[in-house]
Amino acid sequence: MKNAIVIGAGIGGLASAALLANRGFKVTVLEKNSAVGGKMNQISSNGYRFDTGPSLLTMPFLLEKLFKECGDDINNYFEFEELEPLCRYFYPDGTLFDNFSDRKKTVEQIQSFAPEDSENYSRFLDRSEQIYDGTADAFLFNPLYSVQDFLKVNPLNFLDIDAFSTVSEKVDEYVKSDYLRQFFKRFTTYNGSSPYLAPATLNVIPHVELNQGGYYVKGGLYKIAESLHKLAVSLGAEFTFNSEVSHIEVQSNVISGVKLDDGTTLKCDLLFSNSDATETIVKLLPDQSISKRTKTRQQNIEPSCSGFVLMLGCKKSWADLKHHNIFFSSNYKKEFTDIFKNKKLPEDPTIYVANTSYSDSEHAPENASNLFILINAPYLSETQNWDNISSSYSNFIIHELEKRGLKDLSDSIEFQKVITPEDFYNLYRSNKGSIYGTSSNNKFSAFVRPRNKVRKFKNLYLVGGSTHPGGGIPLVVQSAFNALELLERQVIG
Repeated sequence: MKNAIVIGAGIGGLASAALLANRGFKVTVLEKNSAVGGKMNQISSNGYRFDTGPSLLTMPFLLEKLFKECGDDINNYFEFEELEPLCRYFYPDGTLFDNFSDRKKTVEQIQSFAPEDSENYSRFLDRSEQIYDGTADAFLFNPLYSVQDFLKVNPLNFLDIDAFSTVSEKVDEYVKSDYLRQFFKRFTTYNGSSPYLAPATLNVIPHVELNQGGYYVKGGLYKIAESLHKLAVSLGAEFTFNSEVSHIEVQSNVISGVKLDDGTTLKCDLLFSNSDATETIVKLLPDQSISKRTKTRQQNIEPSCSGFVLMLGCKKSWADLKHHNIFFSSNYKKEFTDIFKNKKLPEDPTIYVANTSYSDSEHAPENASNLFILINAPYLSETQNWDNISSSYSNFIIHELEKRGLKDLSDSIEFQKVITPEDFYNLYRSNKGSIYGTSSNNKFSAFVRPRNKVRKFKNLYLVGGSTHPGGGIPLVVQSAFNALELLERQVIG
């Protein structure tokens, strides 16, 4: 049996471990933290439970495919369900918008506050589906590694998938009301990008959630990480926790092993890195093993935005809150200018609140709420001091939510925890504390993402949200499929 090492037990590492073990490799997963999941994690305290990472599952067919390929059934591990509504939106003028996967229900809502867009809503979602049909096989499920892969990409497709306009420009063409414009532009944040910079191809994202479905995993999304861990272990993979890799060992153009912080050296025939691609290429690979130009190019890739996370255990509930809630800012464009240009937390932020106790009563005591609050934040820069920012911005967000409808929030808090961009870097070594990998703030972003195999080396593969095809649970799982396909091509070749 050949020895395969996987660096990192995030979703990409877990999926890779299961696939490799299923193919007969002796798999060792090295995880710097004490549990699996990476940024998909959980916190429990004082009767409150929080998912600290993703809160929505889309494209579950990719997870289903993973379990099936490994000879198992996803239904043996967890259940997922579509929520009603998918999300509730709070606008600054007091307008409430409940968004459903059922278009008819959603259009009925739209007719009450933006009747001019009741037909445009469906028209936009039809266009979103067209973009998906034009990109899924050519871009998402294509490793984009070899000449043959790129031959699958028809240059004329760029004219059909709105690659040369921004998300914002195309949204404005389809819908007229400020309500629906802000609604459709917010989906770009799913991969940590700005709707005013990212190509309109990303208007595919509403199709993925609103046409294909957005799901919640009963018990919490961390069950996905737990289940992938169980799957990998059942196939023979071994996990070593609290083991941080200090560097990768290289002989000529072959990875020979890794060295841990404690000085231990582990040999391998194959290395899959679920560490952030920038971390892997810039910091883990020895300088003499890869060109300075390659490292510089990787350093210059713009990371996605980060996030400021506030978890509150509150001894009361609010009738207006659903499972997923978004409180929109009054100036969306300025918000993204603050994040990506000025590199500062927005003064008037859009605030996302996950309230899983709405669906899972065990996640909070009776008549209480577990509020996971996320604000899009800039990635790390030298101008920030998160020790100073954390407390004041937490208080600001709490008071903002009180002004936006969560009456007496501050008096109800009995548990509080903050996660800053600095924490995301220290915990997960994500590039500059980003939480969605690489940004998509230019039209060529799909082609500059690190591929799932490093060309310089015979046996080094990259997976995770910082690699092709992108961030989010389904695309990270797809990165593992891509890496395995490239491995099998090499073996066959």
